[in-house]
Amino acid sequence: MKRTQRFKRVSKPKKSIQESEPDVDSAANRSTQLLKSISTRIKPKRPTILSLPPPTSLTFDQRTILPREFFQIDALDLAPRLLGKFLKRDNVVLQITEVEAYRPNDSACHGRFGITARTAPVFGPGGHAYVYLCYGLHTMLNVVADKEGIGAAVLIRSCAPISGMDTIQERRGQQTDKPALLNGPGKIGQALGISTEWSNHPLHSPGGLELLDGPEPEKILVGPRVGIDYALPEHVSALWRFAIAGTAWISAPKNTLRPP
Repeated sequence: MKRTQRFKRVSKPKKSIQESEPDVDSAANRSTQLLKSISTRIKPKRPTILSLPPPTSLTFDQRTILPREFFQIDALDLAPRLLGKFLKRDNVVLQITEVEAYRPNDSACHGRFGITARTAPVFGPGGHAYVYLCYGLHTMLNVVADKEGIGAAVLIRSCAPISGMDTIQERRGQQTDKPALLNGPGKIGQALGISTEWSNHPLHSPGGLELLDGPEPEKILVGPRVGIDYALPEHVSALWRFAIAGTAWISAPKNTLRPP
């Protein structure tokens, strides 16, 4: 926009005023300063899901805990709906950025073994936690899906840290804020400080480990699940892995993810 030139009101001069040439350098300096001032005030609009408000502006104690009914749907429908939601335990809050669906009659699902002491929570009602050890080392958090007796769940693969970074770093044993802090299912369980004793914990009840409502991502990616080469070919190639598009907080491999 062209700047309006300002004129100074003056009375009749007592002495003649000689015409002078405009100070070109001065005008150029003022234009440069104006552009710098505008550029510092105008910032590009950031995507809501990738650039969340600072943790201090989010009152998680007042956020809505997802109701029991939210979880009692097919795991394939629940998985993408969990993206953008928040996991909260104590002062730690994580935003879910990547998940995998595991369904009944799925040769990669733990439910294929039937009800055992380990897998019993998978057959419970949707909205409970299913926590197991992978290779006896990594604590894997799953959200049970569907109705009681179905045997389905959604694995939480990756998250982004929202609050409690000091606690997360201490539990993980890493002083970093890079995606490597939380880009894997075992890292999520460690950051939350949970064990297999949390299996069957209701995520829709206040206290302990909670699942809170959060923003729906604008775009998502889909791809085959990770590390299930033992499953049947149709289940290995099934696009049952979901992630928020554009975020760095995703586990490897990333090159198998694409828009739906």
